[in-house]
Amino acid sequence: MLDRIEKLRADILEESGNIKSTDLLEQFRIKFLSRKGLLNDLFEEFKTIDKTEKAKVGKSLNDLKNFAQNIFDEKKIQLTKSKEEKKSVTDYTLPGRTYNIGTKHLITQALEEITSIFERIGFKVYDGFEIEDEYHNFDALNTPDYHPSRDMQDTFYLESKGKDKRYLLRTHTSPGQIRVMEQQQPPVRVIVPGKCYRNEAISSRSLAVFHQVEALYVDTNVTFRELKGTLDYFAKEFFGKDLKTRMRPDYFPFTEPSAEVDVECYLCKGKGCRICKYSGWLEILGCGMVDPNVFDIVGYDSEKYTGYAFGMGIERTLMIKHGIPDIRMFYENDIRFLKQFK
Repeated sequence: MLDRIEKLRADILEESGNIKSTDLLEQFRIKFLSRKGLLNDLFEEFKTIDKTEKAKVGKSLNDLKNFAQNIFDEKKIQLTKSKEEKKSVTDYTLPGRTYNIGTKHLITQALEEITSIFERIGFKVYDGFEIEDEYHNFDALNTPDYHPSRDMQDTFYLESKGKDKRYLLRTHTSPGQIRVMEQQQPPVRVIVPGKCYRNEAISSRSLAVFHQVEALYVDTNVTFRELKGTLDYFAKEFFGKDLKTRMRPDYFPFTEPSAEVDVECYLCKGKGCRICKYSGWLEILGCGMVDPNVFDIVGYDSEKYTGYAFGMGIERTLMIKHGIPDIRMFYENDIRFLKQFK
């Protein structure tokens, strides 16, 4: 019995050297360690040997079983590790990994470009407050109490203690113009960029949070002709020399006379589509001569001074410039969209 155990040990050792795959490992297990394997046959035969030999034979038999089991376990670990290493082998023919380099957002780029355009013709920059009081946002801009823009449906009011001093998220950057005129006497030539907030339904053309740039110029003998020349200069610098524009009469509480500036629709080239509401034109800004009532409110002599003001929405302006069909794309953080404007 002991000779047969040693013979089987030699066979196990010899066959262990040939185990190169999981299939061969399984064959090794079936042959030696399974219920019908050679080791199990010896254990069955062990039951019939003489009691005087059982202690010595039993020890040798258990050592053989542990020997075979250890070989099986080690080979299994080696094959598993080798398989994992093969999976993780680097393929040097693949393209290298690329990393997205952060850039300024398209809106930030536009604000800086517009600021630069107006700074070249003498405008200074004023940063207004995003939280404003009702006086600077409406009253000082000649907006009557019954104007619909004051309704909760259009304005985000903040909780306040008294009705006479209600606070709100500014609906335009025009309150910055009032604060500038309160702080200095003419001449005034300033732009006010920043975020604005209006309680509007989100759609392809409108957002509840957007950006504006307001401009104000006050001095003696400022004319509507100067306003038109300034806007023509801006349009050609920002959009290009071939841009078609037009001015239409309009109404704003804080300017008189007032007008809107339109540009040819970028999508249909003036033929009419859903973006331009089939008019062929897109509005980019409102403008006009500052109403004398506004000058009286801030303490300017309305008989001596005149001035013009205008304001534009940055997102809509960029939609026109770059042919962007949906205003929501600016805030979806889609890297495929943003990386086009590095």
